[in-house]
Amino acid sequence: MNPRPDARTNGRRRAALAAAGALLAAVAVAGTAAAPASAVVPAGTAATPATAATPATAGLPPLDRAAVRRAVAGVPDADVSGVLVRITGDAGTFETSAGTGDAATGRRPDPDGRFRIGSISKVFTATVVLQLAAEGRIDLDGTVQQYLPGVLPADLPPVKVGQLLDHTSGLPRGSNAAWGDGTTAWFAEHRTEGWTPEQVVATLAGGRMSFAPGTAQQYNGMNTFVAGLLIEKVTGRPYATEVERRIIRPLHLRDTAVPDKDDLRLSRPAAHGYLAVDGPDGRRLVDVTEQSPWPWAEGGMISSAPDLDRFLTALFRGRLLPPAQQRMLFTVPDVPNQQNSQCKASSTPERACMSMGLVRAEINGVTLWGKTGSRPGWTSGVFATKDLSRTIVYSLNPTGLNGAEAADIQKLAGAVFPPAPSKP
Repeated sequence: MNPRPDARTNGRRRAALAAAGALLAAVAVAGTAAAPASAVVPAGTAATPATAATPATAGLPPLDRAAVRRAVAGVPDADVSGVLVRITGDAGTFETSAGTGDAATGRRPDPDGRFRIGSISKVFTATVVLQLAAEGRIDLDGTVQQYLPGVLPADLPPVKVGQLLDHTSGLPRGSNAAWGDGTTAWFAEHRTEGWTPEQVVATLAGGRMSFAPGTAQQYNGMNTFVAGLLIEKVTGRPYATEVERRIIRPLHLRDTAVPDKDDLRLSRPAAHGYLAVDGPDGRRLVDVTEQSPWPWAEGGMISSAPDLDRFLTALFRGRLLPPAQQRMLFTVPDVPNQQNSQCKASSTPERACMSMGLVRAEINGVTLWGKTGSRPGWTSGVFATKDLSRTIVYSLNPTGLNGAEAADIQKLAGAVFPPAPSKP
């Protein structure tokens, strides 16, 4: 293993995570651009003229498809090589992409292709834990120490299972050593290396609790690693098996997978992931599409925009959880937010914004629920209004790890969820 990184490295990591949540904080109106991106309307879906705005409900302004195209048409730029977006709901289905999906061929990103979804994986993990709770196999008020004796350091206080899901556990963050010095050059060189979940959780040793369990909320991937181990302990089956049998197969998610720890491939990618690396001969783009899926239950999954749309739709409609657990998806604990970048777009950013699986955000008066994700080479998100009147899935391909792609995401958010027109 690599040594624990310094504060500068941790700062870079926090910046990258903050960028993944940029959609949540975006209120900018989409800017104009030159050449429009392509649009695709799947067979069987009535197409709306490219310049027309489609009707909206639940207080949403009509979807302006031309504005969405303009928002992504500036890609590729200095910070992003490719982008794709899928919007569904009352306005129908709209897909578009821009930039470079494959530098070798020059093709654009495939709106239906696969990408690494990063922390959107957490929603799948939380859903499985809530299913096990509904089956009476897990008590959300039971403790991690009860279910996984010896996994957490002995000096830590009791942590409830439910506190893992809504990030109120207060667990130490552990080591970010897998990010090395936080540079693109380091990741490009070490991208095939991986950790086991047990190795990740072992880095909790010697760490200090951020707060007493249940008293605040702090976004912490360590919670989801522990939740993944809990799923395996309770079911006696691998985490990947449980996600497949409970979510992937029932919903016919053909592009979604939990890769094996040694599987570096990304078959049929929507776009290759590239990182800009400085070297003696100047800056060059390194293809990091093949990389270790070591984030596992916390951030190692692969999916596509159609699959994530289908998953979130099924989740919101109650196809995966009974009513009691469904309510937990939309219940946010009333505790302070402690350095939680996920809450930037909350109407009360000083308070918690995460439920047991989702993030709540308010953008231009519209409340959204969903999750962002980030892996080197990808920044993605899936969000929807609770009534599913508008759902968005996006995936960008940033060439850095410093969060500079936030400006592109802000343009996109402003186009998809613009301010309501003022009344005369």
